[in-house]
Amino acid sequence: MSEPVQERRLSLLQATAINMIDMVGIGPFITLPMVISLMNGPYFLYAWMAGAALSFIDAMVWSELGAAYPRAGGSYNFLKETFGKSKSGGLMSFLFVWQTMIQAPLVIASAAIGFASYFSYLMPLGPVGSKVVSGGLVICIVIMLFRRIEVIGKISVVLWVAVLGTILWIIGGGVAHGNFLQPLIDINKDLNFNYAFVASIGFASVKSVYSYLGYYNVCHLGGEIVNPTRNIPRSMFLSIGGIFILYMLMNVSVVSVIPWDIAKESEFVISLFMEQLMGPMAGKIVTVLILLVAFSSVFSATLGYSRIPYAAAVDGAFFKPFAKLHPKGNFPYVSVLFLGGIAFVFSLIFKLSEVISAILAMRILVQFIGQAVGLLMLRQKRKTFPFKMPFFPWPVYIAIAMWCVILASTGYQMVLGGFLFALLGVLAYFIKQRISAAASEGK
Repeated sequence: MSEPVQERRLSLLQATAINMIDMVGIGPFITLPMVISLMNGPYFLYAWMAGAALSFIDAMVWSELGAAYPRAGGSYNFLKETFGKSKSGGLMSFLFVWQTMIQAPLVIASAAIGFASYFSYLMPLGPVGSKVVSGGLVICIVIMLFRRIEVIGKISVVLWVAVLGTILWIIGGGVAHGNFLQPLIDINKDLNFNYAFVASIGFASVKSVYSYLGYYNVCHLGGEIVNPTRNIPRSMFLSIGGIFILYMLMNVSVVSVIPWDIAKESEFVISLFMEQLMGPMAGKIVTVLILLVAFSSVFSATLGYSRIPYAAAVDGAFFKPFAKLHPKGNFPYVSVLFLGGIAFVFSLIFKLSEVISAILAMRILVQFIGQAVGLLMLRQKRKTFPFKMPFFPWPVYIAIAMWCVILASTGYQMVLGGFLFALLGVLAYFIKQRISAAASEGK
């Protein structure tokens, strides 16, 4: 009996929906007061603009690579192809899978922890109760992902509608009851363009960029996208543009009702916003919707990340069990179970404040900067691309520079931790290579 293979069943609509629900999640609801607090002024909206600008520029890199290599695994394939299939390409792609096995569960756990945190608005939870809720969410997601990709695509569209409906309700509340344009009028009030402002943008952008992450999720599912050379770039740019507009309008809506200096102190600012407008019941309803959005994000993130170790295993660069597809559903069930299991443990032992910066610090060096440098190398070897960014190579240079600023803004401890983990990955790679060589000689 032949091995099951992945099929291209995800349309542009479904791919965009998967991206957008991954991008939104619990992020903008919990980081909104963080961004305002870090900027400490009505000009906090610039941090959301900076996050969108970085995402849009970086998406050009992802679009070129995603359209050229539309296979499961995303950056794993990009790093292997751009750095070559020799030692450097093998090392870079291994390092990406190495850090994915930790940072992917961190992403999943962060959404689950945020879910439990926001759930306490409805029902106060102690430390044990919070862990039960966050861990239970991860288990529920794993169970839901045990089905065929076309079914998951339909589920994603339904969740996407819920995400859009929630944000549009928040925006509509501000339009109907608040002084909606005032935050835009005051955006430059007391603004001094100096080193302090630039530094604040850097620190605040760590939080806003976290809320945009996921615009590239479609690249991880490249082997399951219909007409990938066109739909992969389109879904990313549609996702970023749509989410940027929604984030800006939502922030403006909230601070048009709750002044920024009060909003920055509120853990449940969206719930309080709706409660102030329409009463306690509305506050509870919007909280339930936010929890549904967070649930959607965990669902989408786990779906995308599960394809990375699968792709590496199929390629012979990772442990063979991860290459297995479910005999009926044709999905990489070993990857789903493994990443879900690690995320479950992380959701029990970490706090949300500990994971947001760690996620970025671990990703930036190998994944974002690594594949941008790789694209520069690839452009010298390969002349034809299904998608080509305008003004090449300037968007690549800008993306690298902006990622360096974000990395520095995570703090020296996170930067050091990211470098140390990468060094451990290098050590693990050479140990693996030596073991493989010894096994080959023994045959």
